[in-house]
Amino acid sequence: MLNQLIHFDQEIFLLINQGMSNPFFDWLLPILRNPYTWAPLYLFLIIFFIKNYGKMGIIIVAFTLANFGVSDALSSHIIKKNVKRIRPCNDLVFKEEVNIRVRCGSGFSFTSSHATNHFAMAFFWIALFRRRWKHTLWLCITWASLISFSQIYVGVHYPFDILCGALLGIGIGTGMGYLFKRFFPNYLQADTNKATANTL
Repeated sequence: MLNQLIHFDQEIFLLINQGMSNPFFDWLLPILRNPYTWAPLYLFLIIFFIKNYGKMGIIIVAFTLANFGVSDALSSHIIKKNVKRIRPCNDLVFKEEVNIRVRCGSGFSFTSSHATNHFAMAFFWIALFRRRWKHTLWLCITWASLISFSQIYVGVHYPFDILCGALLGIGIGTGMGYLFKRFFPNYLQADTNKATANTL
């Protein structure tokens, strides 16, 4: 059963890594997964939260960082180091079939920390802001999904690494969102109060 699952995972990997190859993805997806690409967006969001929510914004940022810390610790330092799955681009037998489009890291593959971390942040923000901004849900999911998909395309993760990382991140982000709203049920009032004060 396990061998069948691994074989199926490899087949889906090849379907994406080889079967979907095209010049546009070759250019875009390595850029998209690079921290230098998405870090400015997160920096902007941190500034946005603090500017619009004041002290509550600082708390939101603190929870966001804690959310990231939990997701990264579970994925990178607990699960990966215990499962010890080799990346497709490092597998001595399988890597001959892999189109390696970025530098292949030396770490383990399962679960994908990119998927875990980005889905954790996405669903934390969804939990907080979906009712405030109606586009939050699809924007956050699309962003996390594109970054996660790129991990398969460039050859550093299997689809099952991504799927399990995403599910783990969803659980962490949703849980952190629940805790935040439990401790700060009136957090959106900070935005409303500030907007009212600016109009007076």
